[in-house]
Amino acid sequence: MVTATRKAIGFDIGGTKISCGVITDKGDPVETLLPMHTPTDPTGTLDALRTAIQELRGRHPEVSAIGVGAAGLIEWPGGHIRWAPNNSYHDMPLRRLLEDSCELPTVVDNDANVAAWAEQVLSSAPNYMLFLTVGTGVGGGLVLGGELYRGKSGIGGEVGHLIVDPRGNIRCGCGNLGCLEAVASGTALGRYGREAATADPGGTLATLAGDPAKVNGETVFAAALAGDLASRAILRRAGDWLGIGIASLVNVLDLERIVIGGGVAAAGDLLLDSARASLERYLFARAHRRIPEVVAAAQGADAGWMGAGLLALNENAGMPSPV
Repeated sequence: MVTATRKAIGFDIGGTKISCGVITDKGDPVETLLPMHTPTDPTGTLDALRTAIQELRGRHPEVSAIGVGAAGLIEWPGGHIRWAPNNSYHDMPLRRLLEDSCELPTVVDNDANVAAWAEQVLSSAPNYMLFLTVGTGVGGGLVLGGELYRGKSGIGGEVGHLIVDPRGNIRCGCGNLGCLEAVASGTALGRYGREAATADPGGTLATLAGDPAKVNGETVFAAALAGDLASRAILRRAGDWLGIGIASLVNVLDLERIVIGGGVAAAGDLLLDSARASLERYLFARAHRRIPEVVAAAQGADAGWMGAGLLALNENAGMPSPV
């Protein structure tokens, strides 16, 4: 008996853009839409999702589920977004709102969780893995024993808010001092870059941006690729902080693989080499254990929406196609 291919719409709501597309239960992407700018208010975000769903269902009426990955504290399985430090939405019952308006089973989970699920399903990842998404912020998805770990109420795994520098003076968007996100995210790269450009207004960073105040993480990345030594040092600095956070988690959870995704991961070994070195430096009993590998995400920028769609299909495996 041949089982019909099932399809879902997946979304990845980031701090600055929303990515989405249609994926099959075999992991094959069918269609992607151009990324949308993330609205600055909850109503705008919901309207953007509904519009994209309507458009994609018009071309793919056989879609049987919707999956959403979003930054922030999200109750599982209720799909209620409690709060997100880098997004406008809070106290938003997104799963219910989408199911009521679209009449399709929906799952809503943390964006790093769904990206971790894509890596687990599509890349034959080991059963004990940490997925770090490094972009506007730092998110984490933990796979323990082959299953996503969410904690008691579904809001576990917030590794971006692991405190790595409590005596530092950099305040995170969440309000705390010393979070991993505050020192190793794309936002942190921009801050380091602006400091460097202000100190050297004739340097590559300031020249690329046109103004030291306009330097952001993307400017740092572009300058580093062009060989700028100051920018490469900034990436090493962020990687060093990542390695400290990773080592702390490996010491507790005995992980096999660390996967780095998100926009900052495009820096590749310019970032990852320092993260690997820092992990090894701070890892407990490193001479007596296998050091986990640190690799770039195999699924790239599409991991979020693809993982959200796959998770929706997995959670609704018994649901028939609507057509």
